[in-house]
Amino acid sequence: MNWGMIGAGLVMGIAAMGSAIGIGIAGQGAIGAWKRCYLNNKPAPFLLVVFAGAPLTQTIYGFLLMNSLKERAAELDPMFSMALGLAAGLAMCMSAIAQGKAGAAGSDALGETGKGFTNYIMVVGLCETVALFAMVFGMIA
Repeated sequence: MNWGMIGAGLVMGIAAMGSAIGIGIAGQGAIGAWKRCYLNNKPAPFLLVVFAGAPLTQTIYGFLLMNSLKERAAELDPMFSMALGLAAGLAMCMSAIAQGKAGAAGSDALGETGKGFTNYIMVVGLCETVALFAMVFGMIA
């Protein structure tokens, strides 16, 4: 058994768990904002789906890093590969959760005011950057 392959599985699984949690958080914010719009007879912006779906990308990053770790399994120390998979997976997970929280706040603000989408999505993008760094640095480690 190649223990280093566990790191590849960890990064994918943990990143996907973070995506699921982040989507749940952001989705709750979007649904709440839509509800308030409907109650106030205001148009419900479909654009809130962007906030709700943003944390999904961490699963893609986990998948890409998993494939990179699998390809390099023979050349990497198994303990390093496990540690890298765990650490990168947790970084992606936390990024997705933070992104979900930022997305929920963005949904609330946009639903209430109808303004500021660009500002809100920039903050969501900053949360995304952590996962991108974890993936890229994991690939070059």
